[in-house]
Amino acid sequence: MTVKTTRRTFLAGTAVLGAATLAAPGILRAQETVIRWGEMLAPSHPQVQMIDRIAAAAKEASDGRIDVQSFPNGQLGSGKDMMDMVVSGALAMTTDGAAALGSLLPPLSVLEAPYLWTDPAQLAKVPGSDVFKTLNDQMVSQRGMRMLAVTYYGKRHVTTGNKAVHTAADMQGLKLRVPPVDTFIAMVEAWGGQATPINFNELYLALSQGAVDGQENPLPTIASAKLNEVQKYLILTGHIITPRIVIANEAWLSSLDKADREILMAAIDEAVPWQNQQILDSEAALQTTLADAGMTVIEPDVESFRKPVLEQLPPKFESVWGKGTWEALAAL
Repeated sequence: MTVKTTRRTFLAGTAVLGAATLAAPGILRAQETVIRWGEMLAPSHPQVQMIDRIAAAAKEASDGRIDVQSFPNGQLGSGKDMMDMVVSGALAMTTDGAAALGSLLPPLSVLEAPYLWTDPAQLAKVPGSDVFKTLNDQMVSQRGMRMLAVTYYGKRHVTTGNKAVHTAADMQGLKLRVPPVDTFIAMVEAWGGQATPINFNELYLALSQGAVDGQENPLPTIASAKLNEVQKYLILTGHIITPRIVIANEAWLSSLDKADREILMAAIDEAVPWQNQQILDSEAALQTTLADAGMTVIEPDVESFRKPVLEQLPPKFESVWGKGTWEALAAL
């Protein structure tokens, strides 16, 4: 179920609910399990629709007792705000990129490193890898959060408002919005651009006002956020195959009845492949859709973008990611 609220009213309501829950008899507490899930993306995005599918499946499997509530469109604040809320326990769950989650566990940013993955199938091997299991153990012990699933968010491409970009040399001095993440900033700097961190819920306005010249995101995100309205050129750099990770507060998760945890995980396990396929299907069609909407699609010299990134980023972040981690993941 999608809910509209604000961060202030959400936090106030959470405090009231927590007090009421503690005061209620145990038999009443067992009647309903409310799971609040914050999101940055629009309700039309497959990631939010995935939450709605999880909500419907969990509700059905529990005879209406489990109520998964989604809060899309950054209602609860920035991605960092929601990650912090999950850490504190004010929010049960959220979904965010691996690089963004690197602010909480720096080695995790390697999963969203530029030009690491060759295709979504390789990315799908991540949850079963030793690297991921180690990172998840660290996330639990150091941050009190558990990663429940890795979703495919799409292949990221650059867009610009007024400048056609054909090679990395054309990026010189271009102000490109990136998430507030070190690896993204380093990537744009390797291209010669000017990395400008801006929260996603402020991006459309920043582009429309010319505060930045361009941005980079997967095609479904560009379309669902209507960034084509404020961007003219779509440059198919394909620089990152992006994992987006479902995270939950570990103490809250452990407090759930075993049956409720199993219902939730079964719903997630069923919805994630659906979401991934929705992204893949939409990517196949969106180049044409965005072109028809007025964007000029450019197939650039991808090697000119890949080469400086692979020369600079793996050695630069080896101390953060761990020696041999890049190579282990690239070999999956």
